Amino acid sequence: MIPNSNLFESVAVIGGGPAGLMAADVLSQAGVKVDLYDAMPSVGRKFLMAGKGGMNITHSEPIDKFLSRYGSRRNYIEPMLAAFGPEALRKWLHELGIDTFIGTSGRVFPVDMKAAPLLRAWLHRLRLAGVNFHMRHQWSGWAGGRSDILCFATPTGIRNIKADAVVLALGGGSWAQLGSTGAWVPLLTECGIEVEPLRPSNCGFDIDWSEYFRSRYAGQPLKAIQLTFLDSEGVQFHQSGECVVTDYGIEGGLIYALSAPLRERIVTTGAAEIHIDLAPGKTRQFVIDRLSQPRGKLSAANYLRKRLGIDGVKAGLLREVLSAHEFADPVRLGSAIKALTIKLKATRPLNEAISTAGGVAFEALDERLMLRTMPGVFCAGEMLDWEAPTGGYLLTTCFASGYVAGTGVLAWLESIGKMPTVAPRIAIDSSLNQ
Repeated sequence: MIPNSNLFESVAVIGGGPAGLMAADVLSQAGVKVDLYDAMPSVGRKFLMAGKGGMNITHSEPIDKFLSRYGSRRNYIEPMLAAFGPEALRKWLHELGIDTFIGTSGRVFPVDMKAAPLLRAWLHRLRLAGVNFHMRHQWSGWAGGRSDILCFATPTGIRNIKADAVVLALGGGSWAQLGSTGAWVPLLTECGIEVEPLRPSNCGFDIDWSEYFRSRYAGQPLKAIQLTFLDSEGVQFHQSGECVVTDYGIEGGLIYALSAPLRERIVTTGAAEIHIDLAPGKTRQFVIDRLSQPRGKLSAANYLRKRLGIDGVKAGLLREVLSAHEFADPVRLGSAIKALTIKLKATRPLNEAISTAGGVAFEALDERLMLRTMPGVFCAGEMLDWEAPTGGYLLTTCFASGYVAGTGVLAWLESIGKMPTVAPRIAIDSSLNQ
């Protein structure tokens, strides 16, 4: 006997982020009854937060380069993007009434740069298609040892739900205040499902700054620099861009792009050394020659600024790392300007990261993203074991995995004779990605 049962049949989607909403979209447009559950008072909270600085929805670069952003998980991500990739995503957005444009960096944005209008249009479409939303429903596992009976903690008590199929789209472990708590990990591992430990991705790193440097420069950007890093396998990374000095260390786009190999280097050796070129485009010899000219009455700070345009946080960083003797030596100072060594001690905590590495192992899933040991249960989104840098890659794969999970559920329902006899109301053209 299952206590407090409130049983009815439908497809249950658990998680109201992009992956869960896309799975619900695919299913509801095919005529399937969908109930979507989320622990928060409203859906899409992390999605809305990610769009605050401009909703970077995907990227326009060639698909092969796009796929390279997923590192060792490329082979698992490629079939998802073949089914629903960047071009299909833009077409789908247009169907929602959301026009997009390509920025100068190749990133793709909604014309109004905002996430809220997109989410409103999407939720309107889902409600018209009959999707039922159940907020403040915290999934707490399966009841009675059955994979088709879901248990939820709600403000009014425990609620048990029967579902013909389930899509788990529960997010990673970052930004817990927005719903991604990682609380699902023990619920799956207790069922024998392989889950890789959750780790911070697209995150900042700790550095032992002096109190003077921290108090003076925290919050200031390091612009127009190049970062070089040698990973644990001897692979060298070169990346240009900018980052931000913080009171704890360093963060920002340039650091996020290399967060995965930096994190793994710290795991392997206890620290990661990066080398920052503060004057890209200038040779080491040119820099040394400029610094070897007579200083006259100029202060050291004005000399550095006039000779090489280095001042502010860049000059402060040189003084932070170099001794007074090294700073006064043109060869050592010039060499440091071209390759200043900074030691990263640790990643910032998981909850501060933009995204999460680790999650449900792809080996535990079939090509439809269904758990091999739990037929009818599918996984999608950031709770899968993959990671990617910022730039539209994270959102694109969340959408794509939700699409694949949704179509996987349709195939599953058909295989067990429970597919509705209602024709799909939309069809996304996956050939756009070929």
